[in-house]
Amino acid sequence: MKILLSWSSGKDSAWTLHVLRRDRVGEVAGLLTSMNETVARVSMHGVREEVLRAQADAAGLPLITVPLPYPCSNDIYQRRLEAAVDAAVASGFTHVAFGDLFLEDVRQYREDRLAGTGLTPLFPLWQRPTAALASEMIAGGLQARVVCLDPRVMPRSLIGAQFDEHLLASLPAGVDPCAERGEFHTCATAGPMFSRPIPVDIGDIVERDGFVFGDLMCRV
Repeated sequence: MKILLSWSSGKDSAWTLHVLRRDRVGEVAGLLTSMNETVARVSMHGVREEVLRAQADAAGLPLITVPLPYPCSNDIYQRRLEAAVDAAVASGFTHVAFGDLFLEDVRQYREDRLAGTGLTPLFPLWQRPTAALASEMIAGGLQARVVCLDPRVMPRSLIGAQFDEHLLASLPAGVDPCAERGEFHTCATAGPMFSRPIPVDIGDIVERDGFVFGDLMCRV
């Protein structure tokens, strides 16, 4: 098995990398990330490309990016993703892993889009109870910062917060501990999936498209 890992820059994809390596599922040989090509940031999470590449370097893996315009139509998204999948298959990849946890429609979408492509989807964290999983990540040494949140369900004051037990205790009722419904997004900065920590500082905090973003920068 030659595995391509869907990499958002966040805690779930980082922990998926750790689990795949720990359990010797196969050879994780690359990270795949969609990027907003206009501003060179990770789609949705808003993480700078320099931080993303620092993660890939610390993980010891090549990074494959899928550049997307903003805004991006579904047609353009599908065509560019299909091109990335075709290139991965041509490079010998046999599987693609995702950090999805419990959203059935998301899993079904991925399985439908990958059917017949030559890439078999893997879901190493699927159906893990998220409260226990979040605590397992933290106890296992994962460090991450909240870089995006939905202010309709999360206090703005939590932007930039460390993903730790204090954060879990601070989450409003109804917010999933792993934020599987998009309540917040993180950027992983240290853990057993990396050879070294990625030192970062948080810069400007902005609100855009209904979400609050905290700008992480690699510390010089």
